[in-house]
Amino acid sequence: MKTKEYWIEKLGLIEHPEGGYYKETYRSLLEVNLNSIDKEWNGKRNLATGIYFLLERNNFSAFHRIKSDELWHFYGGDPITIHMINLKGEHVSQDVGNDLDKGEVLQYLVPANTWFASEVKDNRDYALVGCTVSFGFDFDDFEMADRSLISEYPEHEKVLRRLIKE
Repeated sequence: MKTKEYWIEKLGLIEHPEGGYYKETYRSLLEVNLNSIDKEWNGKRNLATGIYFLLERNNFSAFHRIKSDELWHFYGGDPITIHMINLKGEHVSQDVGNDLDKGEVLQYLVPANTWFASEVKDNRDYALVGCTVSFGFDFDDFEMADRSLISEYPEHEKVLRRLIKE
């Protein structure tokens, strides 16, 4: 297995604001004006975007949400666990990896407007995944959680405290 340093260097990954490392690999040239579709959106968006994303042990992607669906793809390393507070307010998690016999999946969809975070499963070494976002990712559609989310979902305090950045 290659090291995380190998992938960071070879793929040209940089630090991501929510945790981990990333590099955008795709941004559709096609755009759509979303003002005409829904009042929650502002301006134009690319139809889709894609990134490489690497998380390492003792690091996590903090709880956040975006306005678009995000499809995760497993590439290598160790499995990653995605934690979500779904639209019903339930905490659900899914391991994304290549051991299908253990319930891992190679791809997983995080629906639009879902609070979610991710971490390397069982604090192993690292996970290399990809994320495809449609409508394309834009920081205008990104919201990082803060500790006030705990008051909305007190039944999930343990996971929220652990995966929200100070």
